[in-house]
Amino acid sequence: MAKGREDPKVGALRAERSLNPHPESVTDDRFSASDFFDARDLVQVKYEMLRRVREEGQQVSQASAAFGLSRPSFYEARAAFAASGLPGLVPQRPGPRRAHKLSDPVVDALELALAEDPALSSNALAGMVEERFGLRVHPRSVERALGRRRKGGLQTTT
Repeated sequence: MAKGREDPKVGALRAERSLNPHPESVTDDRFSASDFFDARDLVQVKYEMLRRVREEGQQVSQASAAFGLSRPSFYEARAAFAASGLPGLVPQRPGPRRAHKLSDPVVDALELALAEDPALSSNALAGMVEERFGLRVHPRSVERALGRRRKGGLQTTT
């Protein structure tokens, strides 16, 4: 492989958020003795750790250590696998899962302000949110929150 060129599998794993950040900490014999097992593939590492405990009866502490993960990581992986199967082992995207700043009371206030003055811009609405609620929000976030509310048919009547 040419110098400076990334292995295509590493690129694919990184794109899917499944690249193990510490493949060197996987000391399990199967991962070091076989081309099939890849310590860089975090989903494969977690699955094999779960399988080793469930099917082969290995202790959680031993399996966690051999696969370079913590015991809490084992229990998180087990719960995720039980709930969602293999896709549950793919690490989730970091960050908020929903609009946490623009809660229902804030969007209600935005709609009320728009009802009183339909000419208000998203910049003005974002400024109102900061002044009234102490929250800094981007004008585009205001537009999206109002759009979601309208789309869902959850308009507040005044």
